Amino acid sequence: MTIGGSALRGMTLVTLTGLAGCAEFSTPPLPPEPPVEVVIPPEPVITEPSQASKDLAVYYRRLQNDLLVQGLMRGDGGGADTPFTDTVLARNFVRIALFNEYRDDSDFRTPQATVSKLRRWTQPIRMSVEFGNTVPLDQREMDRASVSAYAARLSRLSGVPITLTDEDPNYRVLFLGEDDRRGYGDRLRELIPSISEATVRAFVNLPRDQLCVVIGTFAPGQSSYTKAIALIRAEHPNLMRSACIHEELAQGMGLANDSPGARPSIFNDDEEFALLTGHDELLIQMLYDPRLQTGMPPDQAAPIARQIATEILASGAS
Repeated sequence: MTIGGSALRGMTLVTLTGLAGCAEFSTPPLPPEPPVEVVIPPEPVITEPSQASKDLAVYYRRLQNDLLVQGLMRGDGGGADTPFTDTVLARNFVRIALFNEYRDDSDFRTPQATVSKLRRWTQPIRMSVEFGNTVPLDQREMDRASVSAYAARLSRLSGVPITLTDEDPNYRVLFLGEDDRRGYGDRLRELIPSISEATVRAFVNLPRDQLCVVIGTFAPGQSSYTKAIALIRAEHPNLMRSACIHEELAQGMGLANDSPGARPSIFNDDEEFALLTGHDELLIQMLYDPRLQTGMPPDQAAPIARQIATEILASGAS
């Protein structure tokens, strides 16, 4: 308020001085302001899903209900009924972070675990959330919010900066319905020029029992991710949708394999857990521990992982 008052008195003094001295001051007219062009973004195109897509939505709702009735798809993160030791944590880390679930030219139909070097992001992640035309607007808002919250969690755990942006993204999260995905082949080739035709065909013709998938790419001869594309089926009901977001985005951080012995974990095809567990959070922290180096083979990474796991659990993490 003091500054405003001083400015007002100053303006008054200048005006009075001009009148007392009988001087005339003229102010040249200001040039006209250019017209402001208001750009209104086009409304998103929403199309009615096909009958095949609607049938899939019914199938996944029933599947989710069946899993819940069996006590599966837990969201509690694990508890007293799922204890694990540092030895178990280190073993699960090696199996999940240092093996691939599928071959690079996979059709996603038959898992085939193969030995891998340690892979992770060494650059900031620019994550975009993209939708097929069959995804309703209200669902898009919920999906964006889910990805945003989970990306922030992954960033805290890994230390990798993750920004949601549409500017030159290097990690795309796609929500596509059956009709959207079947026409996505050319776009996939454009985004990943080195992608194999077998992988494109598998993506376009994804089998019904493959709920979601992530594809990561690397520079030739390197083990640092340069791009990733996660596919979430738009037909999924809410919990199954969240489960896919949690698993695929975490796998796209470098935890690329599943292990039947991992518990409590989403990196296990038994569907016991739907959402990232406390055990899985420790795996992400271990993966991005600076004592591990990108490109390490399992025989070098395993003893370091055992040391990290021992330290983490000794500090009270569980």
